[in-house]
Amino acid sequence: MATMITGTQIDADRSTAPVTRSIRHPFVRFLGRRLAAGVVTLWVVSVFIFVATNVLPGNVAEVVLGHNATPERIQALNVKMGYDHPMIQRYFTWIVGILHGDFGKSAVAVALSQVETSVSSTLVSPLLNSLILGGITALLLVPLTLLLGALAGIYARRSPDLAISTPALVFGGLPEFVTGTLLIFIFFSVLHLLPPTSGFSPGQSPLTDVGRLVLPVLTLLGVALGAGVRQVRAGMIETLQREYVQYARLNGIPERRVLFRYTLRNALAPSVQIIAQNMQYLFGGIIVVESVFDYPGIGQYIVNAVLARDTAKVEAAAIIIAAVYTLINIAADFVVVLLVPKLRTAVA
Repeated sequence: MATMITGTQIDADRSTAPVTRSIRHPFVRFLGRRLAAGVVTLWVVSVFIFVATNVLPGNVAEVVLGHNATPERIQALNVKMGYDHPMIQRYFTWIVGILHGDFGKSAVAVALSQVETSVSSTLVSPLLNSLILGGITALLLVPLTLLLGALAGIYARRSPDLAISTPALVFGGLPEFVTGTLLIFIFFSVLHLLPPTSGFSPGQSPLTDVGRLVLPVLTLLGVALGAGVRQVRAGMIETLQREYVQYARLNGIPERRVLFRYTLRNALAPSVQIIAQNMQYLFGGIIVVESVFDYPGIGQYIVNAVLARDTAKVEAAAIIIAAVYTLINIAADFVVVLLVPKLRTAVA
């Protein structure tokens, strides 16, 4: 007996077809797998962070209270902070709190009986300051890496290449504090052009005095550009020697089109991971740079929290940096797949 198919059923099938196709799209599946792997990575990292900050010798309450540490006050702070509970229970309480946007309470604030004890409230300002510093650097880093690396590759072993590669090699090999100190000496002590520190009043935006951001940004750029420029240069040199590039030139295709359509895109794919690593460096090296220039960002926040043994602040800052690292890796993998056509079938 034949089955009757109504118009409503056909319309329903048609309405669900685009959703099914979108779910089955290779990019969607690939991104889903990478996001799932990122979540697992963050979970593993969170375990290491929590264990590392809670197995240090000494009682946290005793360290925080200092000279005011009495058995009664230590016991009271342990109860308020939950230090009297088993570590695994405290870990799950911490993770559930993070999922709800709560990074816990500051042990120092609780010990001082301050009204505001939430770590989340203390994170906003330094995190925003670091994002401004890192964002400005990233906006300059990516185009400069591509431009300088491409020029060095196009003019390999000639004057433009030497002018670009030599400083990139030198500054890329110097530690952040050396580069920062050198820039302070040049631009403050010798030229008297820029301030030696980047501090500003609490609640004030770093953008109110952009001049104070110049030296930290130059320091981060000087260290981060080295590896990226060399990688793009190497990719350009290798790609320019490929047969399809030579064939395009023999067919009379304009040199500009050869460079941008046939060379640059294929040369960028191996460089994406290096650029991603440099972007990650901005949120790791920024800790040292902020200390050198007295910049009130997440780096200074971590240093102060470690000195005060405020474990909740250290854990919050560490998990945020780990999340940024993971997101940059996922974005880099996705960009590589978009740039390399062969990989599009591999992720299917």
